Amino acid sequence: MRRGGWVAGGFGLAIVVLVGLGVILVRRGGISARREPSAVEARVARALRRWAIPREAREATNPIPSSPRVLAAGLAHFADHCATCHANDGSGQTRIGQSFYPRAPDLRAGATQGLTDGELFYVIENGVRFTGMPAWSAAGSAEGTWHLVHFIRHLPKLTAEEKAQMEALNPRSPEEWRALREEDAFLRGEDPAERSPGAGSHSHPKERR
Repeated sequence: MRRGGWVAGGFGLAIVVLVGLGVILVRRGGISARREPSAVEARVARALRRWAIPREAREATNPIPSSPRVLAAGLAHFADHCATCHANDGSGQTRIGQSFYPRAPDLRAGATQGLTDGELFYVIENGVRFTGMPAWSAAGSAEGTWHLVHFIRHLPKLTAEEKAQMEALNPRSPEEWRALREEDAFLRGEDPAERSPGAGSHSHPKERR
């Protein structure tokens, strides 16, 4: 058999083994996302992710030099778009991040920090299938994504002051905005109830007989 035939046969066998492994794992855990991914799943998933990223993308370098301005832009972008799943410190310890299968990774750890700048850029722009990571690419998004790559490199050195800045930039629910408005009104000496839309609108005097 020619070398090409051996290579094709080996590749086909690897695919069969991976499919078989996938079937076994699915039968064990069903479709539930509650089970913790096994070490084998994590190892296979990382290998497949690396294999699936084009070589030219993996070898791409960040064209934007790091600077305080670039890190500040990356911090703001991360706080507004990424922290809901990944947490401000990149730990992934959020309710949403820990509900995914696989879980949102700790971006400070070696599995992420060991990726090339090009791999980080590719994952942010294109997402990862069968995970909770969406594709964020859009017209003109490349510069902001490279800012994020710099900030992800900075996460292991994140300061308490930077984390506090991010908390002020995190998206807020309508209930949180309402609580902030009421707190602001209270500090100005106003009655928050008077500022609430429709206050008292549900009080109806009884009809006289």
